[in-house]
Amino acid sequence: MKTWDVIIIGGGIIGLSLSLALRKRGGSVLVVERGEPGREASHAAGGMLVDCPLETPPPLQSLATASARLYPEFAHEIQIESGMTVDLRDFGTIAFPPQEHIHEHPGFTAANLSPTALSEREPALADSTHPAFYLKERSVDPRALTAATAKAAKKQNVDFSSGDAVTSVDLSEGRATGVTTTKTSFLASKIVNCAGCWSGQISPSRLPTRPVKGQMLCLVMNPRNLLKHVIRTPDVYLIPRSDGRLLVGATVEEAGFDKRTDPDTIQRLHRAALKIVPKLADAKIIEDWAGLRPGTPDNLPILGATEIPGYYVATGHFRDGILLAPITAQVMADVIEGRKPEYDLLPFSPSRF
Repeated sequence: MKTWDVIIIGGGIIGLSLSLALRKRGGSVLVVERGEPGREASHAAGGMLVDCPLETPPPLQSLATASARLYPEFAHEIQIESGMTVDLRDFGTIAFPPQEHIHEHPGFTAANLSPTALSEREPALADSTHPAFYLKERSVDPRALTAATAKAAKKQNVDFSSGDAVTSVDLSEGRATGVTTTKTSFLASKIVNCAGCWSGQISPSRLPTRPVKGQMLCLVMNPRNLLKHVIRTPDVYLIPRSDGRLLVGATVEEAGFDKRTDPDTIQRLHRAALKIVPKLADAKIIEDWAGLRPGTPDNLPILGATEIPGYYVATGHFRDGILLAPITAQVMADVIEGRKPEYDLLPFSPSRF
């Protein structure tokens, strides 16, 4: 029976990125995905690469900053290896944070935009009396990114098993030896649980992950460059794509594994977008959807080795999975190889639960 050095459970952007990192270090890798790779949380994400102390939990800030800095090289390599574009944009973000967030972070030093400067940067924005800040952040198209990463992984001879959910990690004499799925089993000496909000359903270790629903919609801008920057407000965020699409999101709901959209919620998001950019009244809604982010009790990811030898976890990235993909792949590849990672992973240890 064929064996691999590492089996990765879950084919979202975290699992795909890690599979590439491990292959580049010479390991044989199998990705086992319950559905189609890249079609769950990664497919539903907005793609804001948020590296801002107003929104990033303090324990996560160093990883977020490191991952944001890795992104240009990360995206470039994936584009070269896959032959696909990932639409990494570098126009920055205009944020209208709640006043209390600013007061909570007196050292916040992003550029404060005057009404005139704001109008010059984004003429289509409605007049506002709220403080606006320019943040030097990037955005990426998560759907393009995951598709390109999956293609790059296949070109690097990562193996895939799709449409078959892992039900358990198999053990022999207390060590991980493979996985059992709904249809079959696979052998490997090292297993990594990257199954997102489904991570906690895999025995024997019951991880405290849960689905956190997010509803979004997509418009077509007219003209296609109506907005250049990502716009973030307390009510809604707007993420322009280079092809003229505009993502509007997103809710944060405790709704179990329910991925249905609610018409009233979608209309509320749409109205919030129109309030910020009145010219979007002419923009056609082309799609709406809901995704399930992997949440944890403390809203921090779970990264590292478990108490079971050979069994590792990289899950629970909540709203930051796209952002944290490059650094997660790097540090987890180190951990799996028995090397000390560059960053302290103690705040994210599976043993904290």
